[in-house]
Amino acid sequence: MLTSVTDMKNHTNTHQEQADIGAFEPAHPERFAAAQKSTWVSIVINLVLTSIQVVGGFLAHSQALMADGLHSLSDLFSDVLVLYANRHGNRHADADHPYGHARIETAATLILGTFLAMLGVVLLVAAAMRLQHPEALQAVSPVALAIAILALIAKEGMFRYMLAVAKRVRSQMLVANAWHARSDAASSLVVIVGVIGNLLGYTFFDLLAAAVVGVMIAHMGGKLALEAMEELIDTGLDAEEVEAIRQTLLNTHGVRGIHELRTRKMADNALVDAHIMVDPKISVSEGHFIAESARHAVLKKHHVMDVMVHIDPEDDMQAKPNAHLPSRPGLLAHLAERLDNVDLADYRVVFHYLDGKVDAEIYLDNQQSAELANTLQARCNELLRDDELFRDIHIHRSHAQN
Repeated sequence: MLTSVTDMKNHTNTHQEQADIGAFEPAHPERFAAAQKSTWVSIVINLVLTSIQVVGGFLAHSQALMADGLHSLSDLFSDVLVLYANRHGNRHADADHPYGHARIETAATLILGTFLAMLGVVLLVAAAMRLQHPEALQAVSPVALAIAILALIAKEGMFRYMLAVAKRVRSQMLVANAWHARSDAASSLVVIVGVIGNLLGYTFFDLLAAAVVGVMIAHMGGKLALEAMEELIDTGLDAEEVEAIRQTLLNTHGVRGIHELRTRKMADNALVDAHIMVDPKISVSEGHFIAESARHAVLKKHHVMDVMVHIDPEDDMQAKPNAHLPSRPGLLAHLAERLDNVDLADYRVVFHYLDGKVDAEIYLDNQQSAELANTLQARCNELLRDDELFRDIHIHRSHAQN
């Protein structure tokens, strides 16, 4: 069997070259720059909103607006986390991280999701406890409504901007951060409804809105954390994408079948392992060429980081195992003994390990007689009647070229 493994697409430099770079150089400059810019925009907006919402909510006696302010504060923390992950996740592969640093983004998403889930639960519990004492509820100032509307406009605009950037550079972490902004916009809408209800005389509406905001935050955080966890435990691509990769491999000339195909996510890319079947009697170099062709086809047509192609001469899942068979020296000794100590060192011998036995091809010098070839073939045919190792032996009179 032959395994063809070549360098990953992002391994454009050797480890020594990486050491010579010195200053930080992102592996994906466009994604890095876009993430930096959009995240700094988010930081400025969330810093302003947090101040206005928390202070305004306190002065206007709006628990919902203060909860939304804490949500904006969590955005501020998450933006700082995104900046860190964006810088370190964009580093080139090195000796300690041969697959690159892309999963730093995944880890950051997991931390962000967990933090949001915990914050949402805390806000929900706090609102529920205050609802136990309706006599202590206060009317909300109309100023809270104006601040909530301002926050809604700012967050919805920020969501649309960040999502556009995330899709352009194909960043899972930026997509997560964008939808986080959309959840903020939705929570601001809930706050608006709660404040309006309070102003209409239903004082409990403000706390009810705060509870709903908590649920929304917890739900979004849990979803982000679960998706990140799935990637960290090597969850594969969806069935549709796996089937598309399978078809790409099968369409490669020389590929007779696929008996194993595995994928696993790596941030915004994926890693693919494939076992493909080829003609068992072709040369090693031709098998390697087919493997390389299949690999490059997948890299070209699909959004994957690397493809490892393993060449099989048969379906390992159905054929008998070959591991118990002797290696070349043992087979040569066995064959020479069964053929009355014929000196096989004078001939070129090719072995094919197939379905638990061995096929052999013996190439005689083209100057040797046809009579010798026929005699040797007859002795081989006799050997095959009861031999435990060989399934087929064929004598050739001239050297074959690989």
